[in-house]
Order: sequence, then C-alpha cells, then structure tokens
Amino acid sequence: MKVISQIKLPVEKEMDLFEKKFFESMSSKVALLNRITHYIVNRKGKQMRPMFVFLVAKMVSEGSVNERTYRGASVIELIHTATLVHDDVVDDSNRRRGFFSINALWKNKIAVLVGDYLLSKGLLLSIDNNDFDLLKIISVAVKEMSEGELLQIEKARRLDITEAVYYDIIRQKTATLIAACCSLGAASVKPESNEIAKMRRFGELIGMAFQIKDDLFDYGTQKIGKPTGIDIKEQKMTLPLIYVLNNVSEKERNWVINSVKNHNKDRARVREVINFVRDKGGLDYAVSRMKEFQREALLILEDYPNSSYRESLELMVNYVIERKK
Repeated sequence: MKVISQIKLPVEKEMDLFEKKFFESMSSKVALLNRITHYIVNRKGKQMRPMFVFLVAKMVSEGSVNERTYRGASVIELIHTATLVHDDVVDDSNRRRGFFSINALWKNKIAVLVGDYLLSKGLLLSIDNNDFDLLKIISVAVKEMSEGELLQIEKARRLDITEAVYYDIIRQKTATLIAACCSLGAASVKPESNEIAKMRRFGELIGMAFQIKDDLFDYGTQKIGKPTGIDIKEQKMTLPLIYVLNNVSEKERNWVINSVKNHNKDRARVREVINFVRDKGGLDYAVSRMKEFQREALLILEDYPNSSYRESLELMVNYVIERKK
C-alpha cells in the first residue's frame, strides 16, 4: 500500500464526504466559474492539508469530528487552491501537477479573479457559520504567507540572508499553512483549548522539515519533477547554500555569490556551485536540521495516547522527509 493511502486510512470516510462538501462550497451561478472549479477539483493533488485537519481533530478528541471540522478542511483547501492559482500567475507558470494551469488555459485576468473568488468563498464559509476562531487562524496564515513571499523576494535581491531570516521565510511561506491545518483540526473539536497552540507548533515543525527537504531536491540526482539547480537559477537562498556562505573563506563566498548573481543561467557554473555546496557540507547540515524538526514534531505526538490517527500523523512526519518528490 502506498504511504499516502496508509496515512489516509483512518479518515477515509471523512475524506470522501469532505470531497463532496468541498465541491459544493465552490459552486457559483456563473457557468464559466463552475467550469474552472470543476477543472480544479478533477486535478486535485494528494490533499494532505484536509488530511491533517481530520487526523488532528480525531487524535485530540479521541475519534470524533463535526461539521466545523469539515468546514475547517474546506476553508483551508479553498484558500490553498486560491494561493496556487495566484502563484501560477505570479510565476508565469503554465503547468500545475502535470496539467495546464488556470492562467495557461484561461489567461491571467481570469486566473486572478478565480483566485479572489475562492479566497472570498473560504472566508464566507467561516463567517456564515460564525466560525470566527477558525477564520482568525486562516487569516493569520494568509497574511504570513504573503509576508514570507515578499521577504524572500526582498532578500533574494541582495543575497544577504542569514539562517535566522531563512527560518523566518520558510515558517511564513510554507510552514504557516500546515500549522493552520493542524490548529484548525484541534480548534474544530476543542475550541479555546491548549491543544490548538500545541498542534499549531506541530504543523509548523512539519512545514519547516518539508521546506528543507524541498531545498535538498535542488542538489539531488534523481528526477523529482523539479529540475536540479532551479533554486540557484532563480536566485533562491536555500539552507545548504546559506550554511556554506557562512562557513567558507571570503574569496570562496564571493565566488559563490558572483556565480548565483551573474552566472545563474550558465549550466556548467550552476553545476559547479552544486558540487561546491555538497563538498562543503551544506547538504549534511541541512539534513541534520531537517531531522531536528522531525524529532521535535514526533515528540509532541508522544503526549497523545496511541491510536490509528496518531500513527498516521507519525507516518506523515516521516513521509515528509523521506519522500522522493
């Protein structure tokens, strides 16, 4: 059995019902919108985010979910889908999960409007049901994701990023959404409890490990759906690169910065930088930090009694750092 199917097993029933509710939450009186949202739903990914919501809800409440849990999962997926549609416009990307992106098929203007529509549907789903606590969790996540993206753009121009700033960027850009999923799951079944902050931290740690794993793919050898060296070509400062810049001589540092700034389209030079980072221990350091985040996340789960939900979340934590793409 594939790992994702194994993780999904304890919440399979909830996920099936969620899909129906999610599709309904997207519906509109505008035929064009319905055509586009139908296209989106039929090309869904692994749906890890709603899975987090249901697994956490069931773990902290010893097996129960309610309508708020379904709404929380729908809101997070609506918001996440909106950000992906907008990201493809920002990145001028024509593909998403191997299919044409919305902007490739319907142009940028429509893609931006569809993203806005999904965002507002997510917010209204919470407001219409007085889920203001859930709305606050998701609104904080959207704010942080935007700030993280902008901070990364600002720092990439100067290549002066420290390890602390890097963690800030990935916490906001990537980890905050997974943190929101986990805290939403807890808040849906145990409002105003300590579990919410605890599960937020759990999700944040997984998100940090997830992003570092993504960084490592840039230096990999296997085909993973993302070309090797793409981060260097796009002048993105990843953890292996930051570590090396902070631990080599000034001459070597200047060579790396010059390579990333001025020769990032030169394949041979990018390959040299990749080998240099690998030889100087950048990858080993990033792996050790990723495993620290993993250990801390697993430690939080030890506070909960053994159950199929906890086991699935443990599997999820391990999958994040062992995945091949």
